[in-house]
Amino acid sequence: MIMLCFHPRLPAVTVFGQELPSGPHGCTEGSCYPATGNLLIGRAVNLSATSTCGLNGPEQYCIVSHLQESDKCFECNSRHRYDPYHHKNSHRIENVIYLMDRNEDNTWWQSVNGVCENVSIRLNLEAEFHFTHLIMKFKTFRPAAMIIERSADFGRTWRPYRYFASNCTKTFPGIPANGLHHINDIICDERYSDIEPSTHGEVIYKVLDPAIHVKDPYSLDIQELLRITNLRINFTKLNTLGDDLLDRRFDVLQKYYYAIYELVVRGSCFCYGHASECAPVPGVDIRENGMIHGRCVCKHNTEGLNCERCRDFHNDLPWRPAEAENPHTCRECNCNGHSSQCHFDMAVYFATANISGGVCDDCLHNTMGRNCEMCKPFYYQDPIRDTRDPRVCVACDCDPVGSLEGGVCDSHTDPDMGMIAGQCRCKANVKGTRCDDCKEGYYGLSQNDPLGCQPCNCDPRGIIMIGTPCDQISGDCSCKRYVTGRYCNQCLPEYWGLSNDLAGCRPCDCDFGGAFNNRCMMENGQCDCRRHLIGRQCSEVQPGYFCAPLDYYKYEAEDATGHSPGDSHTPSHMVSWTGPGFARVKDGAGLVFTIDNIPYAMEYDIMIRYEPEVSFLYVLCFSRYIQMPRPFCFEPSNRYVVAIRFQRHGVLHRHLTAFILIDSLVLIPKYTELPGFQGNEPEAEQRREEMIRYMCLDSFMMTPMPALAEMCSKLICSISSIIHDGALSCQCDPQGSLSGECDRVGGQCHCKSNVMGRRCDQCAPGTYGFGVNGCTACDCHSEGSVSHQCDPVTGQCQCRQGSTGRQCSDCQLGQWGFPNCSPCQCNGHADICDPRTGECRDCRDYTAGHYCDHCVDGFFGNPVLGLGEHCRPCPCPGNPDSDHFNGHSCQADLSSNQIICNCREGYTGPRCDRCAPGYYGNPEQPGGQCLPCECSGNINAQDPESCDPRTGQCLKCLYYTDGPSCAHCQHGYYGNALAHDCRRCTCVTAGTLQSACSDGQCHCDRQTGACPCRENVAGHNCDQCAPNHWNYGQDRGCEPCHCDPQHTMGTHCNMFTGQCHCHSGFGGRQCTECEQFHWGDPQVQCQECNCHPLGSEMVQCDRETGACECREGAAGKRCDECARGFTGVFPKCVQCHPCFQLWDDAVCQIKRDLDHIQYTVQKILESGVPTGDGDTRIKELEKKLKQVQDLISAEDSDRIHQAEIALTDGRLMGVARELNTTAEEEEALRRILSGLERELRDINTTVAHKQQLLVDYLTSGFAGNCSRCLTDQFEKVKKNYRLSLEAEEKCNLTVSGPLSPVGQSKETRNRTEVLLNDSRDKFLRAVAVQNKTLDELQQRAHDLDKKTTNTSYLLFSVTCLCSTCGGAGCRDDQGSRVCGGEGCNGTVSSSLAALNHAKNVTDSLKAANEELHSVARKVILNDQKTRKVIQVQSVYHFCVPLLRPFCCPEEGADPESIEKVALQVLSITLPINRTTLDKMIMQIKDSFSNLTNIEGIVNQTSQHISKAKELLRKANDAK
Repeated sequence: MIMLCFHPRLPAVTVFGQELPSGPHGCTEGSCYPATGNLLIGRAVNLSATSTCGLNGPEQYCIVSHLQESDKCFECNSRHRYDPYHHKNSHRIENVIYLMDRNEDNTWWQSVNGVCENVSIRLNLEAEFHFTHLIMKFKTFRPAAMIIERSADFGRTWRPYRYFASNCTKTFPGIPANGLHHINDIICDERYSDIEPSTHGEVIYKVLDPAIHVKDPYSLDIQELLRITNLRINFTKLNTLGDDLLDRRFDVLQKYYYAIYELVVRGSCFCYGHASECAPVPGVDIRENGMIHGRCVCKHNTEGLNCERCRDFHNDLPWRPAEAENPHTCRECNCNGHSSQCHFDMAVYFATANISGGVCDDCLHNTMGRNCEMCKPFYYQDPIRDTRDPRVCVACDCDPVGSLEGGVCDSHTDPDMGMIAGQCRCKANVKGTRCDDCKEGYYGLSQNDPLGCQPCNCDPRGIIMIGTPCDQISGDCSCKRYVTGRYCNQCLPEYWGLSNDLAGCRPCDCDFGGAFNNRCMMENGQCDCRRHLIGRQCSEVQPGYFCAPLDYYKYEAEDATGHSPGDSHTPSHMVSWTGPGFARVKDGAGLVFTIDNIPYAMEYDIMIRYEPEVSFLYVLCFSRYIQMPRPFCFEPSNRYVVAIRFQRHGVLHRHLTAFILIDSLVLIPKYTELPGFQGNEPEAEQRREEMIRYMCLDSFMMTPMPALAEMCSKLICSISSIIHDGALSCQCDPQGSLSGECDRVGGQCHCKSNVMGRRCDQCAPGTYGFGVNGCTACDCHSEGSVSHQCDPVTGQCQCRQGSTGRQCSDCQLGQWGFPNCSPCQCNGHADICDPRTGECRDCRDYTAGHYCDHCVDGFFGNPVLGLGEHCRPCPCPGNPDSDHFNGHSCQADLSSNQIICNCREGYTGPRCDRCAPGYYGNPEQPGGQCLPCECSGNINAQDPESCDPRTGQCLKCLYYTDGPSCAHCQHGYYGNALAHDCRRCTCVTAGTLQSACSDGQCHCDRQTGACPCRENVAGHNCDQCAPNHWNYGQDRGCEPCHCDPQHTMGTHCNMFTGQCHCHSGFGGRQCTECEQFHWGDPQVQCQECNCHPLGSEMVQCDRETGACECREGAAGKRCDECARGFTGVFPKCVQCHPCFQLWDDAVCQIKRDLDHIQYTVQKILESGVPTGDGDTRIKELEKKLKQVQDLISAEDSDRIHQAEIALTDGRLMGVARELNTTAEEEEALRRILSGLERELRDINTTVAHKQQLLVDYLTSGFAGNCSRCLTDQFEKVKKNYRLSLEAEEKCNLTVSGPLSPVGQSKETRNRTEVLLNDSRDKFLRAVAVQNKTLDELQQRAHDLDKKTTNTSYLLFSVTCLCSTCGGAGCRDDQGSRVCGGEGCNGTVSSSLAALNHAKNVTDSLKAANEELHSVARKVILNDQKTRKVIQVQSVYHFCVPLLRPFCCPEEGADPESIEKVALQVLSITLPINRTTLDKMIMQIKDSFSNLTNIEGIVNQTSQHISKAKELLRKANDAK
């Protein structure tokens, strides 16, 4: 019992290091702990149970172990507390605190019978305690299921410690039952829930399981796990015998209940190591011996029930649980004597690098700060007093109106921060020791102003920089001369541009005409401009607008009334005012001008501009204008008519030949009446002066007008702006002007060539065709035209007789060489020629050239007039206008009488009917063409065999390319075939798939060059294993490294050896073994090999057994001993005498035999065979075996007698000799037996061969009994052999030799082929030409027939009685038309004659065509017969090998077959003889000779066609 009580406390001892309380000295240098004990002692009132038997009266209960006894049921009466004398049957819950009463009788707690659920025991503690373990000793069965729970908040929340059940999976399915992994795991335990024992069963629970190592017992997790304020044990299921499931009667349930002898809740007062003893909690008066109290008697300046905080004013360090070597004593705060309270601030603690975290509270003496080391606001530290002095802080003396924060001063002196104790901190705009004055540039000191004073806000550009900028009280600024405003930030009217100038602002100076007034914007000086005027002063004109000059309002005399249209005059000299000319006015005549465009009401001077008609007057007259004596007032919106009469001065009579050239009437405004010129103001007087000084008005009276002075331009623009209320639009004609802009003064647009007028809207004299390019000069030819003027629209000059053209500079149609015109020379093939060079134009009849003297491309001939030749189409091979013309020109070769074609690119041959090298197609067919071979530029285009001329398939690809189009690289090459960049594959054979390699060369991807690698092989060239693979060069590729993931530095290994990179302590290829020179299991232990360097072959031992590989003569696990058969001291081991080996072999054999016998005996004993007579024998054998074993295993070799060794050795040697002799005899017998077996096989083979010969003999016909039959058979064979030889000779004579039919046919065929090759090309060309000519003639004749018929229908239907030949519209009595006939010379008769002639020619050509076709058929037939001759030769070459088997008697052919074949060969006849072939060749030659007049026929037909065309043209004209 004692062991059970104290054993569970061992974990607490190991964790907390104490069982008894620490001594007084234990708290000074480290942690100290109170005593540990049973927390139930003294807390009976805090212990409760939800179910107790007998609380309401006596109850019966039974005990399972007493069921066989007479006293098996007892009474429970718990209405009173337990008393050993009076209330012994009371079983309240407090009975579990002690196991026995003072009489050493067991006491226990017992629940009500049959209640299996919702039964719990609860312990309520008055403070926090450390709970270490729990022990329960049961009087009855232990519960089948229960839960231990805890609370750390005095019962508000509960958490489970541990579940207990006999079947955890079934009872608590969500709770793991696989054991603890972490110290705070919640699991289900099945150890304490079995039904046995029925009594005195225990349940032990330890909070900190000893099997789980606790790294830090003072961690928050461990403290939270141990800390409790309440403990509860819930019993959820009873252990029963099962009868309660069948019968729930009361007497059955009387034996099932919960009963506990003793409950021990082991723990201690929870003091965090800051107390060695605990006192009762206030309010708890129980002082029972052994009771564990709940209030810690704290040390280390801590306090609280559990020493969970520092004492007041000891918060300079954070509170921590004490440790074994560090008590973590709470340190007193430092408040410099100004406070007695403080608190801990973790942020301050961290900020001071974990040195101090105490913050003083309620600082006195006007101090503040963490240590009361600073003065409060409005106080500063007296530098002559100590920090602890109660009068260290002195009140500030600062004006609260101008100081920051209401008068706060610097609390202490700090040169680095610029602080001086007691110094006032003024507002931003305040100065002075007490902050009671405004700074310069500021005014109005105010307490409500956060800056103290307001800024003057005077514009520095507008103030006088003397003294303060503004008044300290009012804030008014002192402005410059032309500046105004409170802040001097505005200019006076008619001024702008506030600046640092002395005057402050500049005058606007607005243009008096361009602006409405002299006011401008202050920011940029922009004046208020009139329409279309721009610039700051409104003195500039907007693009596209202009200022009207003083003579702008002029009215041309040419447009006035009062003179005839013929009176307009254009002088020969260029002196002119304006307009295209002048009005020529007679003496005494007048002009009427209409004026209706006055812009401004004012007086205007009227001026007349004129020119003298006589040139010498032009020289004498300097003034060519006249001004009316007084101005006239014109107003807008009125129409004025001005009539002026011109008469010589001082003459009474008119002069009929006196004329004057009037240019225009001009209105000059009286500018002195305009604003800006009126009055006596200096500006007006200055402008009037400048108009006179710069001759602004006089400049408009001169011709040519001089350039205006710049001042004049400015003044005139101002005048124009007033008159027109702005600028005028240029309105430049878009066709006649170069742009939409015009001159600034005058508005003259920039005209194109030969264009005039202000708006560039009319042509100058001597030009025409006003348009986008201006006007064009007439350029009338001086010899061909009447004058230099032309039509202003068309430009047509007035031509003289014999000239033509717009400029009168050309000859008449059909002539050239103006002015000496002569007829065109065009050989009758053109009607007109170039009028300058005489080159013919629009040549007909397929002619070209300067004189139409040669044929166009595609035709040949000599079309010069008089030669009678025409241009004919080139046969290359078709006509130029067909889809079968492959040339661009041709010429006739007179020497060979052939047409030589000049082929287009891609064609070749005399008729361009073949494709050139590098091209393919079917040019010999109509519509066929030759296309470039699509070989990607990888062939030799000059090589005829580079591609197929028919299909275009590429045949000779260059640059290592391949494919139908040479578009990809060859096998074994890669790259861009289109760029001639095919390179040889660089695959490594050892890593490339074997199927991709042959003859040491491997294939790769034709585009990228990537090689097809073996499995797990990588690299562009397959030159390395894939990552994490090795064994490069194998047929199956590389193998996985399989490096141990835990023992290696990575998953990769050496590509060739497969060695992984092992961590220290591991070795082997895969790092699954011990490191080098070690052995064992690396997961358990590795041991060093320690192989002796002199006795082992290598330093490495067997990695599993540790056995070293020993050299000869060495033995032992480490090869450090002499081996069996060697003697001496290692390493000097000497081999034993040779007899030892013999003896050792014999002994080993005997030992093996004895082991076998022993094994057999063991089997007999195990199988239970009865002992009998053999038992004695076995015992004797066992006895001898024992002797032999003793002999063999004897350690002392001296005990073996030398005689016995010698005797045994002699016997063994004798046995060995007998064995050797027997072995030699056995070998000789084996050799003899082998020889006999070979002879027997030969005999069997011979017999089988003879039997086969016998069978063959019997079946061959020679097996008769009569020798005469054999002789007859032999003679028959000889006869057939002779016949075969004769047949072979006849066959050879038939099919071979120069005189044989086959030989003659071959010679005839060769000659025929030569003749055909010589004449085929010429014949085919002639046939093609004849066919084409015939088709053309047929088409032309057909067209002529249709046109003739149409012509006849178009004639009028009238009766004609006067002529037998009829005529147009003539009909006979029956109403049939009569036109032409025999003996008539009309158009119809000639046409019919030509048509008949054409039909005759057509019939002749058809006959020639049929004859040509007959010749062609004969040629084809001859070719077929020639092929038959070739077939005969093939039959010969085919038959001879077939005949030979029939001609060889030894191969078994019968005479009948030989004869049949020979007759068949002799019966072969040739398809044609030589005579027939010669006759056929002569017919071909005759046919060719008959075709010699083809050229003449074609020419004659062409002439007839020309006549027919002429007749057709005449017939059309007759319509």
